[in-house]
Amino acid sequence: MTEILQQLINGLSLGAIYALIALGYTMVYGVLRFINFAHSEVFMVGAFVGYYLGRLLPGPSFGGGLLVLLGAMVICAVLGVVIEKLAYRPLRGRSTLTVLITAIGVSLLLQNAGQLVFGANPKSFPKLFPQHNFTTASGLVLSSGQIAVFLVTVVLLFALRYIVMQTRIGTAMRALSFNPTAASLVGINNDAVISFTFVLGSSLAAAGGILYAMNYPSIDPLMGTLPGLKAFVAAVLGGIGNIPGAALGGVLLGLIETLVVALGGSTYRDAVAFAVLIVILLVRPAGLLGRVQAEKV
Repeated sequence: MTEILQQLINGLSLGAIYALIALGYTMVYGVLRFINFAHSEVFMVGAFVGYYLGRLLPGPSFGGGLLVLLGAMVICAVLGVVIEKLAYRPLRGRSTLTVLITAIGVSLLLQNAGQLVFGANPKSFPKLFPQHNFTTASGLVLSSGQIAVFLVTVVLLFALRYIVMQTRIGTAMRALSFNPTAASLVGINNDAVISFTFVLGSSLAAAGGILYAMNYPSIDPLMGTLPGLKAFVAAVLGGIGNIPGAALGGVLLGLIETLVVALGGSTYRDAVAFAVLIVILLVRPAGLLGRVQAEKV
């Protein structure tokens, strides 16, 4: 039982990171109906911003770690707005395939720019928070990094839900997702709402990058590819375009991966993640919490 609970904690920690990245995918899809594959590279940039900011700290501290986290979120929010304005806004109204190809191009551009600016060699991520392991009477081990992942993820999820459900900009986002033309007719600035959506999604990706680098402390310019794809699987699993679904999909995928590793199948953990994608597309294409919507022809 102790081993099962330990793997459950590990899976929840990994799943929380997937959930943060998946939320960025699902928010952009919910508003613009396309997959922003450059999102995984924003995740990578967030980790590198945390790396350089973390080196300025005199040592691990709770306050310093939060400042690094907030700094990375702000910088990646700006990057997300720049990507939207330069790459996606000029293609507004074009075919989905055109925007998809552009998103892949932006992803490759950021990967290669990252190798040019940050260097291609892996770097060891600095310690942002004090490192402690807490052992319970039953033998469960909970690291301070895992606690930070849980706390940050829960706070950000509640903050995101409040913004989307309780604020005027959140109401505008939901209206734009439902009908962009009607939203503009009632006075909503669609461009501003879309930019704000990229701000939120990119900020969450940066937070995910910091938390991922804290628990898997070697970073490189290509680090976003696999976690980004798995987060996309998590978004589809929960229901692409559905915010609670993205969070649920991330947690479930983290638990599934950890279970596979615990059963001795660490070689197949990545394959299992994509097998989940195939199964969910065959059985329930709308995802666990998604709804099937008829498209007008």
